[in-house]
Amino acid sequence: MGRIIEPLKHLITIEDLTKDQILEFLKLGKFFKDKIQSGTKRFPILNGKTVVALFYEASTRTRGSFEIAAKQLGADFVFMSADASTSVSKGESLLDTAKNLEAMNPDFLVLRHSCSGAPQQLVNRVKIPLINAGDGFHEHPTQALLDALTIQEQFGTIKGLNITIIGDIAHSRVARSNIHLLKKMGAKVTVSGPATLLPPEVESMGVASTTNIEKAVSGADVVMMLRIQFERQNAKQIPSTSEYFRFYGLHEKNASHLNQNSIIMHPGPLNRGVEISPEVADGEHSVILNQVTNGVAIRMAVLTILSGYNWEKNFS
Repeated sequence: MGRIIEPLKHLITIEDLTKDQILEFLKLGKFFKDKIQSGTKRFPILNGKTVVALFYEASTRTRGSFEIAAKQLGADFVFMSADASTSVSKGESLLDTAKNLEAMNPDFLVLRHSCSGAPQQLVNRVKIPLINAGDGFHEHPTQALLDALTIQEQFGTIKGLNITIIGDIAHSRVARSNIHLLKKMGAKVTVSGPATLLPPEVESMGVASTTNIEKAVSGADVVMMLRIQFERQNAKQIPSTSEYFRFYGLHEKNASHLNQNSIIMHPGPLNRGVEISPEVADGEHSVILNQVTNGVAIRMAVLTILSGYNWEKNFS
């Protein structure tokens, strides 16, 4: 069958995607995951292509899964850390760095930056596909897509589910991308955390909010825990990590309010004993490692779709 969805050139935000575009990423991600689990680990879709990753922030899961995704599609992967080993330390601007990398003729640029809006500064100034791998506390689109795949695998659908996101909502790009995606897909979303970590007027995004974690967890199909973003806070907004865990961490006592089929998610890095207890993180409701697995499949889907490859025709 022919391609019926308008091709994407870049992936910058979930907010800009349509429901059909989201479903395309999920469908192809599921295809890749099933093929990988059945033993196929090489797909010659991007043979001869080069993926450059420019990261201004540290990363384990995002960097690793993009590298594995690129290599499983047949592409070369070049990682550039914006530290003392690059011209960034000499004062080179983001735009100049990106333009110089583009002049080396790669085929994709994956950008992770501590500044919210950094990818938007480049999107109309680079010719190659640009992928946002997380910008400040704005968005992290591929994380939301892999989370959606994880939820869809468990429940078969996202529409109508009660999904609760708990933690540092105010500084979380993961929360923002997930809220945009989950609302587009028809989920009912609740956010919870201390008042100091909830954005003002968060309900304007179409979500409910509460500072009562027991209320937030009760009846939820999905509970998504978030790390406290100490590096993005202007001042200390919680008294201590031990007190935070006592009132807003997910532990066996408040997790007892979960439904039998509920799942617990976390984008990582996971701080045991701060936002989640070891027993809950490793318990029967946890799908945290499945999220990591799905990260590779979704990023393979992103690279494939942005390359313009007609996967519907070739994989039908």
